[in-house]
Amino acid sequence: MAQITLGVFSPSVLLDVARTTGALAAAGLEVRDVPVPSSPAQFASLRAGEFDAVFTSPDNVLAYRFLPANPLGELLDVEIVAGLDRGLGLSLAARPGLEGVPSGGRLAVDVPHSGFAFVCYALLEEIGSAREDFETVALGSTPRRAAALLAGKCDVTVLNAGNELTAREGGCSLLADVTRLGPYLGTVLARFRDAPGAPEVERLQRVLVEVAGQLSAGELDDVATDSASRLLSLTPETAAEHVAILRDPSRGLVDGTVDSASLETLVALRRRFLPAPQLDDVTARFDELVREEVLAS
Repeated sequence: MAQITLGVFSPSVLLDVARTTGALAAAGLEVRDVPVPSSPAQFASLRAGEFDAVFTSPDNVLAYRFLPANPLGELLDVEIVAGLDRGLGLSLAARPGLEGVPSGGRLAVDVPHSGFAFVCYALLEEIGSAREDFETVALGSTPRRAAALLAGKCDVTVLNAGNELTAREGGCSLLADVTRLGPYLGTVLARFRDAPGAPEVERLQRVLVEVAGQLSAGELDDVATDSASRLLSLTPETAAEHVAILRDPSRGLVDGTVDSASLETLVALRRRFLPAPQLDDVTARFDELVREEVLAS
């Protein structure tokens, strides 16, 4: 049985269903998913060989592949192996008790110059607010930000992958979701291009695509609902809502492909909130960012 160590931000229902249905075992894979505190920490561990692959935002892969001013200060030969989802309910959320359009307070992000942070800034503008009105604080991964929001330690953040549902159940308001910004890719499977475990990661990619197709077709609703309830501490009702999000073509799982339009959305957000000269030719270099077999026009 080949072993893969995977760095993740939030527990993945897709991965858990692949495990509990025996799809991973049938492919000869054992996957250990390890929570990471932030995107810089995730890519530092990937660089150090502690992870064979990561579930991450494609914006992170873009930053570490093309932009020398990334948080680690060096370019990494990383690539996207598969697209996994379109954000899983990625939404701008406000703390309990905050009424109306938020303006001022603490805006929580993973790190200020990350893909989810850019989504946060853009969604604030969509509802008539602006990031300049807030104190931006780096609080790390999505589960950490959800806990901080519920505790009133920040006023606004973006949440997804079931965390937005938990926050809503705790009295938080969901103000806008990422579908307002155009086609979007939320999570990808990524690795170093010539890493020793590349064949195993490609087997994992094939399993995830197959299971995602079954989930999208509604073939594994009961398994996925149980997984969402157990992994994400959701009620039966909110677990079923998360499964519905998984099946939603605009917010949920994808078939492994990475479409250029969604990558262009990421590049546009970076140009808008953190311009860099290296972004000028990125759209012509998507083939250097994404494994050829999964890049779609």
